[in-house]
Amino acid sequence: MHRKKLLKKQATLRKRQRRKQKPRPKRKISLVKAQLAEKAVQAAKAANAALSGKEAMVEQLREEVKEARSVVQEETSSLQQAQANVNTAIQAARQSQNQLKTLTNAVRIAKSNMVNAQAAANGAQRSLREKEELLEAAKRRVDELSNQLRSARQDLVNTNRAAAKANAAAQEAKMNATRNKRRLANLRRLHAPRPSAA
Repeated sequence: MHRKKLLKKQATLRKRQRRKQKPRPKRKISLVKAQLAEKAVQAAKAANAALSGKEAMVEQLREEVKEARSVVQEETSSLQQAQANVNTAIQAARQSQNQLKTLTNAVRIAKSNMVNAQAAANGAQRSLREKEELLEAAKRRVDELSNQLRSARQDLVNTNRAAAKANAAAQEAKMNATRNKRRLANLRRLHAPRPSAA
């Protein structure tokens, strides 16, 4: 396209130059034509060289655009992946925050339960100590009453023995008294005056 425009422009210039030039001999005209033809050839070569350079530049730019588009596509894909990663990270952070809230509530409830359990344990320990003290007092009372019972039983045994001895002594004294009474009665009968014979 550029080459055609350049050739057309050069042809127009040659026509103008011919119009301006005055009629000359044929030899001079042939020389001028040869010079113009040489210039046209040089111009065509320059135009071809410029065209080749432009085409190479266009091809290079085309490759660079292609590479740039590929890079843009890769960067777009990478950006989309990064955005997906960011979204995933945000979702994970929210889940972690929710879990943290849940764990915080659980810890608070556990602490409250621990305080209540500790208070209950302290109360149970106090109650246990009180019951142990009551049990020890009851054991001491049982020991005391057991000792008193043993003493009372021993006293009862001793009293029974003493009563038995007293009963035996009384029985013996009664028997002795009866014997003495009989003996005394016999003695009285023996010592009583006998009636004289008439």
